[in-house]
Amino acid sequence: MKTKNYIPFKKIFQEHNGVLRVLDAIKLGVPEYIVYEMYQRGELIKEGRGLYRLGDAQLLGNPDLVRVSMLIPKSVICLISALYFYELTTQIPYSVYIALPKNVGKPRIDYPPIEVTWMVPSLYSVGIDEHVIDGVKIRIYGREKTIADCFKFRKRVGDDVALEALKEYIKQPQIDVHLLLEYAKINRVEKMVLPYLKSLI
Repeated sequence: MKTKNYIPFKKIFQEHNGVLRVLDAIKLGVPEYIVYEMYQRGELIKEGRGLYRLGDAQLLGNPDLVRVSMLIPKSVICLISALYFYELTTQIPYSVYIALPKNVGKPRIDYPPIEVTWMVPSLYSVGIDEHVIDGVKIRIYGREKTIADCFKFRKRVGDDVALEALKEYIKQPQIDVHLLLEYAKINRVEKMVLPYLKSLI
């Protein structure tokens, strides 16, 4: 097949910010063999297992979050990755921290490395915000839910990380202490968060 005949298929990718999962590409009318043919000819670049980007598309600004969100649709960015996104930590996440419902098995993903926290439905489903990164909708817990989660999972992230996040949060504009305490209550860490909060405000 000549390169020019890929134009309608490239257009489908372009309409989705240049990046698609193979399954989504097929649903949108790109035959599976065409995806692999375009990859072999350099028209597509493999971003991860089953995820391809147009070769001439702009490089992803935050490729790890985009890859994880597209390859694991039920994932919600959480803990240190969410803190980093909201500039609430000096920690640099070397894995992408994601939350999944308890009944979901461990995802198979080659790259980037992931750290999974399984949550019960009442914790998993609340406090999710959507942000558009590189044209892709990313599900990520809001600032208040993230801080409450860090206190709940402090053995995983460290007490110092949770406390630093709370201190940085208080310095940011448009904080919602009432909402933070609501999520702390849901996470059953309200009694732990409240004294720190009182000392900081």
